Amino acid sequence: MKFYVIGITDKPHPFFPPDVLNVIQSGHTFSGGKRHHEIVTPYLPDGAEWIDITAPLTAVYEQYQHSTLHTPQSTIIVFASGDPLFFGFANTLKRVFPDAEMKVFPTFNSLQMLAHRLLMPYHDMHVVSLTGRSWQEFDRALIEGASPIGILTDKEHTPAAIAQRMLEFGYTDYTMHIGEHLGNPQHEKLSILPLEQASQQDFSMPNCLILIGAHPRRWGIPDHEFALLDHREKMITKMPIRILSLQALDLPRRHTLWDIGFCTGSISIEARLQFPHLHIEAFDIRPDCEALLRENARRFGAPGINMHIGNFLEADITSLPRPDAVFIGGHGGQLKDILKKVLTVLTDDGCIVMNSVKAPKVLTDSHQLWDEACEELGLIQDAPSKIILNENHPIEILKCSK
Repeated sequence: MKFYVIGITDKPHPFFPPDVLNVIQSGHTFSGGKRHHEIVTPYLPDGAEWIDITAPLTAVYEQYQHSTLHTPQSTIIVFASGDPLFFGFANTLKRVFPDAEMKVFPTFNSLQMLAHRLLMPYHDMHVVSLTGRSWQEFDRALIEGASPIGILTDKEHTPAAIAQRMLEFGYTDYTMHIGEHLGNPQHEKLSILPLEQASQQDFSMPNCLILIGAHPRRWGIPDHEFALLDHREKMITKMPIRILSLQALDLPRRHTLWDIGFCTGSISIEARLQFPHLHIEAFDIRPDCEALLRENARRFGAPGINMHIGNFLEADITSLPRPDAVFIGGHGGQLKDILKKVLTVLTDDGCIVMNSVKAPKVLTDSHQLWDEACEELGLIQDAPSKIILNENHPIEILKCSK
């Protein structure tokens, strides 16, 4: 099987170089989106077969295989938007048909065209595709303070939805540059808007956008800036302990953090801001903590923390990404059972961290519970770190692994 993948824009009458025209005129089987079909129909040879690229894609791939069985060239010519290797369909074809021969004829992608229209240098642009994807990489770019950020959109992740998310989490110091129908002289439109205005407008598809702005990153959020559970100052992992706990979790090389007993969300939020590549799943049994974490996440600009309210021991965790780092902020006397459940999903190289407070009036010594559980479950402990803050009781940072 052989693919020619030809990049086009929204221009109604595209210019094709002679070598590309030769490929098209000698072809038989063609494919692309409905919009692509409308644009290139005048260039197709008589009797051309067209395969629409629509969901589900598995059906499209089956049509490709069936078509090549009945044509001597076994060749499919695909039209795709812009540069087919820039978050484009050529990457999909390479993955699905790794043994197929392929040649790509690119044109400018939509973000390049938008930068050209704006006379904006784009060599340092941070690019994020939200086309059929989650918010994860976009959130990461915001937290890291990237600028400019080039964004490929879809019908769900529209410029208005993007602006609304940024405003919700306090990323207000950005200007949005939107390009609609780039390459189509009849419908092309450029807009440069503040986020408030962009959040209230509709934009026609296809579109893309570039964000210009800045947002300072924080490291070590003071405890008093958090909204607290019932205004109880003790119901938060104190900032110096928080930073040391994150260090113990070795988060720069981790992928998924579970925060069990998140309460105010201080661990999850600090981890999200410092290590935005992480996927974070936060658990707490108290319904009040859901609103608390949402408020604090908005306050400090930490989108993308996934919350689970209810008893962790009763939660269905089978569909969640497996953790390679787990912080236990509260256990309600059920530490051994929590550890046992965590071990069913913890990766082989994962670790677990918990803080133990040495308080004389506490009936149950959490360090003792930890030691007993680790011994029974065959976990390997690191040497604990003991910290004393001000006049508070000593805190030990405990860590174990398989």
